[in-house]
Parts: sequence; structure tokens; C-alpha cells
Amino acid sequence: MDQVGVNPVRLAVVGAGLRGQRYARRAVATGAGRPVAVAEPDAGRRERFAAEFGLDQSAVFHDWRELAAAGRLADAAIVATSDREHSGPAIALADLGYHLMLEKPMAPTEDEAVRIAEAVERNKVIFALCHVLRYTEYSRTVKRLLDSGRIGALVSVQHLEPVGWWHHAHSFVRGEWSSSRTSSPMLLAKACHDIDWLMHLVDRPVARVSSFGGLAHFRPEARPDGAADRCLDCPLEPACPYSAPRLYLGCLGDPEKEFWPLSAVTADHTEAGVRAALRDGPYGRCVYASDNDAVDHQVVTMEFAGGATCSFTMTAFSPFELRKTRLFGTHGYLEGDGARLRLLDFRTGEEEVIHTGGPGGLEADHTDADETLTDTFLAAVAANDPGLLDSDATTSLASHQVVWAAERSRHAGTVVTLG
Repeated sequence: MDQVGVNPVRLAVVGAGLRGQRYARRAVATGAGRPVAVAEPDAGRRERFAAEFGLDQSAVFHDWRELAAAGRLADAAIVATSDREHSGPAIALADLGYHLMLEKPMAPTEDEAVRIAEAVERNKVIFALCHVLRYTEYSRTVKRLLDSGRIGALVSVQHLEPVGWWHHAHSFVRGEWSSSRTSSPMLLAKACHDIDWLMHLVDRPVARVSSFGGLAHFRPEARPDGAADRCLDCPLEPACPYSAPRLYLGCLGDPEKEFWPLSAVTADHTEAGVRAALRDGPYGRCVYASDNDAVDHQVVTMEFAGGATCSFTMTAFSPFELRKTRLFGTHGYLEGDGARLRLLDFRTGEEEVIHTGGPGGLEADHTDADETLTDTFLAAVAANDPGLLDSDATTSLASHQVVWAAERSRHAGTVVTLG
């Protein structure tokens, strides 16, 4: 989406980590947006961001509170802080009149998410939660096929989120989302994408939900005999599927992998830098000797208003690749893998294969959707037209409420009925 010739949207970026950088770079690359302020507690990230985007030091802040105290400095804000730091800046900046692009999840608790939605409504600001799966060409093709009646009435859905064995170890055992005590439950941190996407496709509210799952493998009881607390000290490391040296040293020399996952580990992209980070930092810990409690497998079953059903499986024990979905209708069947769709028409017996040109590069990367969401949000702000976006704060809140209901079900062993 080329915005050349249009005044760029002025952006304040709260959280200058990987997501904040990615969205800001896209805004600059298209000319649709221009970062004019940043708030970031990590000094290295803060200064690198300020240097990259040529920010005046008067617009460089230690945290969102300092930014908010300075008044409204921009048209919109990108909030890409850690999960537990979403509600504070989102509410404060909405009250100052900033339009908001908020990294998912909306917030770790229902009360905080409700207060964000209320602040958005109270101030009549444009709001986009980064549920980027809505913005792929694949998703739009699936939605178009369903809405046009190509498979008749949708009766049931089967959906798989293959997290990936090494990705789970990186993000949910060693990384930022390893503990629900400091971030969010796994279902919220990783799969609120999927719940939102499934509700988007079915286009009905969820009436009942149940869920099962837990932490089966990444726990001390599964630790092999002779394993050390750190990979660099472990005699079993060469044969371990969760070897940190193999994963992170293997990123060196690949610009995409150096940006992610390696930049989460260290900013020093040399062998010495990686080894130093694995020696002292969280990403060098044994996966069986970490402080993680994120589930490594979970099943969610949903019944929608009108009777359609969905079973959703999220698992660490898979390749790291695109989601797999099967949709069962009264007149046809549709299955897809994130890039390719197969449609069988029961009325004619004909089968059609549709290629949507899914994202390139890393199999499960959603960079294209990140870019499309950024473009769409900036266009909505520039035109003052929230209708350009595929969802709003109320829609995002509704899908999060299903996630919290699923977590209540998982812990209590009950079926939860939603209002």
C-alpha cells in the first residue's frame, strides 16, 4: 500500500523490541508513517531505535508514563510492550487521543481488556489489535469462499496450530512467554490469533467452550539422566532436539533468523556473542530445568450460536509451519494449509485447488500479514475511517473472552457457557 504523496501518520512507538521495530520499519518503508517518539525501558533498544529513525532526544522516553506525561506528540501509537504492560499505555494514550495499534494479546486479564475497550469507545479513537491472521490473502480467500456459500452452511471446523518443537522451546520454555505468572497463559499469548480467526470465519458468537491440556514434557520429571542445567555444559546436547547452541548458532549468517529468533537472545550476532548469551542468559537453560509453566499441548472445543462446532488443537510437538484447517459444510468441504486450499463440491463432485500465494521465507512467518495490518491501520488513521480495519476493540474483546472461558474450563474440568 503506497502512501507516497500523502502526509505520513506520526507515530509514537511504545516498546522498541522486535514487533515495534517491524511495524515502524514498514511504516517508513511505505511512507505511510513516521516514528516521532519512542518509549522503551531497555537503554540499548531505545538508543538503537532513536538512531535508526532519527529521533530527537526530547522525544526519547524511558517508559510509557514519561511519554504520556509529555502530552499528545503523535497521531497514533504502536503499543508493543510485554503482555503485562499493555493496559497502562493503551488506556493512557487513548485518553490523550492517540489512535492505537496494540500488539496481541489485548491484555492478560479480562478486567484490563474491558478497560481498554472502554477507553477506545470513550475517546472514539481508531483501534487495531494485531490479530494479523485476518490480513493474509489466504484468510481473505477462505472467508470469501465461506460467505459466498461455496460449501453451503458451515457445520464443523477442525483446526491445528503447529507451534513447532524448537519455537516452543524458544518462546514458551526459555523465552518471554514461558510463565503465565509474568506474561499470559499459552492459549492467550500464542493462540488468541487462532480463536479470533475461527470466530471471524464462522461469524457467530461462541455459546459454549471446553478445554483440556497441560505441560506434558518440558518439566523436571522428563529430564534425561546426566543432563546439565545449561546446554553449553551438557554431554547430551548434541543429540537433544532442544539444543540451544544448534538453534542459535545456526541463525548466524541468515538475516531473517538473526532478526528472529536470534535478536531475542542477543544483539551481538557473532559466535562469541551467542555463546556468552547462552552461558549467562535464559536461552541457554536446559528445557527441563527452567521456570516455565506454559502448556505444551491444549485442545479447545467450541459450540457456536446456531450449533456449528469447532475443535482446535495447539501443540509444541510438530514442525514449525502454517496452521492446518478443515471446514465441513452441508454442500462441500474445504481444507487448507495456510497457502493452498482444496475445495470439494458435493453437488458436482468437482474438486478445485486454490493457491493463495502464502508468505515466503520461514514457513510459519506472517511478515506479509504484519505489513498488511500496518498498512491498513495507517490508512484508517490517515482517512479517519475505522471501517478499513477488519475488527475493532469490541470484536477483539469477544474473542479474548472465549480464551479466558477456555482457561477456566481447563482448570476446572467443566463446560463454560458464555453470555
